[in-house]
Amino acid sequence: MNDTILEFTCIGIENNGKFPLENTGRGQDISPGFLIKNLSSRAKTLAITLEDLSHPVKNFTHWLIWNIPAASQVQSGILSGSHVSALDSACQGIGYGFHRYAGPKPPKGKTHTYRFTVYALDCELQLSVHSLKKAFLKKADGHIIQKGNITAKFE
Repeated sequence: MNDTILEFTCIGIENNGKFPLENTGRGQDISPGFLIKNLSSRAKTLAITLEDLSHPVKNFTHWLIWNIPAASQVQSGILSGSHVSALDSACQGIGYGFHRYAGPKPPKGKTHTYRFTVYALDCELQLSVHSLKKAFLKKADGHIIQKGNITAKFE
């Protein structure tokens, strides 16, 4: 992996801030957009994960998407489906949302912390759309040239 941290903005969600209702399971459950700031010229694809850091299952995966064409922006409102035609058939794997974004929805009255991680990879990954985060990370090992993350809370 390159020493450069991937810098990005999650539109509408500040690092260490709060999720807007529209990006949660209590709202419209719309995936946020991302602005990538210092993407390596070697990057071919991007991948994004959303994890619940407060869940009893350590780093519980809410969302997993890979093979997004490397670009300075990733659109919001990514539709459900194992392959996303609007993103050159990027793949959404298995998390809390099966083949879709599933935003925060902690138990009523509880605040959970969530982490988005954006990965820049030097290739497309050949990986089953039924893969979990563990399989994604194993397949991506050696191909991640940058990564960065932000955290936010929701109750």
